[in-house]
Amino acid sequence: MRETWNRTLGTFGAGGAVAGVATPATVAITLPGTAGADTSAGARGGTRAGQGPDAVRPGVVEQAPAERGRGTGRDPLTDDEIRRAEKIALNGQLPTTGENVDGGRGPQRLSVDLAEPEPGGADDPAAPRRADITFYDYKSDTLLTRTVDLDTGKVERTGTQRGVQPPPSRDENAEAARLLIASPLGAGLKADYKDATGKELTSPDQLLLSGGVYRAAPGAQPAVLDQCGTHRCVRLFTKVRNGSWIDTRSLVVDLSARKAAALDRG
Repeated sequence: MRETWNRTLGTFGAGGAVAGVATPATVAITLPGTAGADTSAGARGGTRAGQGPDAVRPGVVEQAPAERGRGTGRDPLTDDEIRRAEKIALNGQLPTTGENVDGGRGPQRLSVDLAEPEPGGADDPAAPRRADITFYDYKSDTLLTRTVDLDTGKVERTGTQRGVQPPPSRDENAEAARLLIASPLGAGLKADYKDATGKELTSPDQLLLSGGVYRAAPGAQPAVLDQCGTHRCVRLFTKVRNGSWIDTRSLVVDLSARKAAALDRG
C-alpha cells in the first residue's frame, strides 16, 4: 500500500506520532471545521469517505434566509447593506489599473464589515451606518480600504497599506488551490484525492477549502518564500467533500508571484 501518512491527516496519531487509525479528537484538534469528515478506517487502513455499512451520511444544512433591509446600531450588516456598500465603493472610482487574484482588471474584493463607530456614537441607535470595504491590489501588493456612509451613499475616506495581510477570501483560497493543483508540488494532493475518491482532482470545486495568511520567518522557509508578508501568501487546509482531510500544511502558495513552494522541514 502506498504510504500517505505525510499528507492524509486521517492517519496522524496523537502528539504527531503515526497511527493506523485516527480518532475524531485528533482531527478536531489538528484542523478547523471537521464536520462531515469520515475519520474511520477502511479495509486498507485509510480514511475513506462514506465506506462501510455503518457510514454516516452527511446531514443537510439549509441556507439561512437572506437578511434584507437596514440594520440598526451595531447590528451586523444586512445583505442589502453589503450590496449597497459594494456599489458605493465601486462608484467611488476604484483604481482600474490594479489586478485581482487571477490577473483580471481591478483589485480583489476581500471583505465588507461594519465600520467602527465615530467617537461618542457607539450607543447611539440613530448613528449613521457605515461600512469598511477592503480590496487587495495584486499588481502593487497594496491593501485598499474604503469607508462608506450607507445613509448618504458617499465614500468617507480611502486608505492604502502595504505589508498588511487580512485573512484570504474564498476566491483567493480557490485560486491558491488551482495553482497548487497545477504545480508539481500538488502531486501528493492529487494522489491522496484519487486514493480517497477514485477520481482525478482537476478543480478547486472538488474540495472544501480554508486558508490562512503565511508570513516569512527568517530561517523557517525556503528563499522563494522570503517575500511572504509583502506578497500575499496562503497556506491551505484541504478536505475531500464529505470525506477526509488531506494535509497540505507544508505547502505555501504565493498568490502575488503565482508560485507554490514547500516549507523546509526542520
